[in-house]
Amino acid sequence: MTSEQHLAPLRMPDRLFAELAAGGGSAAAVAFLERAERAGRLLLLRTLLGHLDALPTPLTPVAEAWRVLKEAAEKCPEPVERLLLAPPTGGWISHMLRRVHGTATGPPLWAEAGHLSALALSASLHAGTETVFDVVLTDGRLPLPGLGMVQLADAREGLTVGRAMTAGGELTVEGPGRTNGSVRVMCRPLRQCSGTGDAWLPLRTLTHTGPGGEAAGTVVLEDLDPYRDLDDHLPPARLDEDEAREWQRLFGEAARILARPGTPGPGRVDPAMIRAIVPFGRIGVSPPPLPFVQVSASSGDSFGGMLIVRPASALALAETLVHELQHSKLAALLHLFPLLEDDRAERFYAPWRTDPRHLTGLLHGAYAFTGVAGFWRDRLADAQNADSRNVDAQNVGAQRAEAIERAGYFFALRRLQSRLAVRTLLTSGRLTVQGHALVSGLARTLDGWLREEVPPAALDRARTAAALHRTEWRLRNVAPAPAAGPSDLRFRPDRTFWPDTRTHGFATRPTVPRTADEHLAAGDAAAALVRYADVLADAPAEPHALAGWIVARTSLEPGRAARRMLARPEELLEPSPRV
Repeated sequence: MTSEQHLAPLRMPDRLFAELAAGGGSAAAVAFLERAERAGRLLLLRTLLGHLDALPTPLTPVAEAWRVLKEAAEKCPEPVERLLLAPPTGGWISHMLRRVHGTATGPPLWAEAGHLSALALSASLHAGTETVFDVVLTDGRLPLPGLGMVQLADAREGLTVGRAMTAGGELTVEGPGRTNGSVRVMCRPLRQCSGTGDAWLPLRTLTHTGPGGEAAGTVVLEDLDPYRDLDDHLPPARLDEDEAREWQRLFGEAARILARPGTPGPGRVDPAMIRAIVPFGRIGVSPPPLPFVQVSASSGDSFGGMLIVRPASALALAETLVHELQHSKLAALLHLFPLLEDDRAERFYAPWRTDPRHLTGLLHGAYAFTGVAGFWRDRLADAQNADSRNVDAQNVGAQRAEAIERAGYFFALRRLQSRLAVRTLLTSGRLTVQGHALVSGLARTLDGWLREEVPPAALDRARTAAALHRTEWRLRNVAPAPAAGPSDLRFRPDRTFWPDTRTHGFATRPTVPRTADEHLAAGDAAAALVRYADVLADAPAEPHALAGWIVARTSLEPGRAARRMLARPEELLEPSPRV
């Protein structure tokens, strides 16, 4: 963190850009992005400190906190670098810059500025230096980034000012009591704190192993830091022990799924590239989660961090790790290069969304789902090459066949959808030179994959699911009005979120189809058409059934009229008011 470090200008080697443009990225490419993020983060932090220098505060001034942080960095650089590059630190810096510019809200500004003192305390503990800070306590809690959190028993509720002292790796925190007097706790956060009860909550981590079963590293499971979310200041949401064990089990299995030898490429992730996982939406094992990830997100402010609702399946978690790391890599590239000119108007079709997107969102989706397509390409190869020799050969053979069908479906679906988004980007006229190079790299990757064989039934279901999504998207979003091109669409004023049940519903072929969707997924378009017509007899404009009816009918009666119906299905609806 000294000013003498990394003075040379950042110049990305062509080979590293080419790796990232193809949708992948070696450890060297990701390390370059992280180096660039470090430089940018220091610039943002310097800007923030300039805004906070004159801020009235009952806490230790930010200049003193910065001095202690720099002193610790000179004495013990590696752990302080980890603090600086931790995803929540980037979230805090960006959130604070939004606060000082009036575009974000939160607790009193002086209280949020006090987080720098918490960073300095963590750095001081790592370096073994001595310091004393007046710090902000929230209900008696003091989070220490990268270490854990102090909880003062019987402390006064709300925001209060306490005192924290470090000396030789020992931490003492004192604050006002609930009735009168003060409360105090002492511990050694870098060691196992004994005799402190619930006063010290250590940082949770997830471990993973290498191909030979050897310990390969840890990833933070962040449930305490107030800046672990994408923007909002959050209270801690400590996982119970059973939920933490489930995260470890799933993450260990997901890391083994991703541990594939060979050249790095799209969809291949070394878990060491992940800096933090934020569990979202649940702190206990009940109720049971769905097998797939319902919600996941990442932020360009928090490189290597990702927020995930825990699924029940390690395969789903592994796919999400790939997806979110793709977003982190692209966000870091966008910090380095202007990739497109975006007016932020939300008017483009994204095959994985139910709402219109702006060009930056479409680029993020294309990059992320190219990685996801690569992930399922590897799973397809794994399933096809799996050794089926087993005592229960019949059962193993059925499981292998199901794995091949499922992986083939998702590989075919995501490569098709990603290529459609890439085509939109390439024809938008909004890409810069670097942006065109990046998206062209994705196109080359996807064009190669589109020539690869996929089990025919899985390929048919993928094509059907893609057509269904686009058709229903247009029925729900697009007003039946003339448009010169895809960017000139007129959107319905009554459009709302709708559940996409078909992407996962078509992943496997139903053995005993009952519903219209199931008959269509089973390849019986005629039976599906009859059942969709039954629904439409009572609700002629119901978008889900109408989309299914259109796709089923056009598969039975291909031709020019079918192509027009698929291209502009909204023309079957009554005209809606323009917006």
